[in-house]
Amino acid sequence: MEITEKIIDYLVRNRVSTTEVADALGKTGVLNDVMPVNRGHYEAGKIKWIYAYEESNWPVHEQIQTMEEDCVVFVETFGCQDRAVFGELVSKYILLYHQSRAIITDGKMRDAAGLIKENWPIWCSGFTPVGCFNREPENEFDEKIKKEHFEKYDGAIAVCDDCGVVIIPKEQITEEFLEKLYHIEDQEDIWFDRLDHYKESTFDIVCKKKYLNDEIYMSRRKLD
Repeated sequence: MEITEKIIDYLVRNRVSTTEVADALGKTGVLNDVMPVNRGHYEAGKIKWIYAYEESNWPVHEQIQTMEEDCVVFVETFGCQDRAVFGELVSKYILLYHQSRAIITDGKMRDAAGLIKENWPIWCSGFTPVGCFNREPENEFDEKIKKEHFEKYDGAIAVCDDCGVVIIPKEQITEEFLEKLYHIEDQEDIWFDRLDHYKESTFDIVCKKKYLNDEIYMSRRKLD
């Protein structure tokens, strides 16, 4: 199993939260102002990067024709103003007919009632009834931006839950980062154990980390 698949497998099996992933990334990685359409979903997977620009979703329709299955589709918008990049029809095509894990966009969506009714795993920046135009843009998309953002996002890992979206950059998809995730998960277990069963204050747990000086406790944790 390649390291990308190992990390995704660990994230999904353990439902590692965006909070924990952001901590493992040094409190970075969040996709700002993007929140779930429907609560309770958890998705993690390899990103397929798609772009929309000039208030047009023509490029989106064009690009999603040939997507591989089982990815998280990230639609990034450029110059789309406050228009919805797409709605229920395209979401159904991506999620059902292309079997994608989730949809993320830094833009807005429309057809909110339909998206909520279907309870689809979608994360976006909000809703509006006013959509992008389905016309071919007058200009070619900036090749420099296209190259930079493709290299940055396509093949990275997205983690999505009720708190939002965190992206694990490709340069962080390593065995070392997987070890950080193990450590964060263990730390969370210890913190809640010290709170629930030892009745320590959060100051003693989080700031002073008094549990590290409890040799018997820490040795028992290692045995476990």
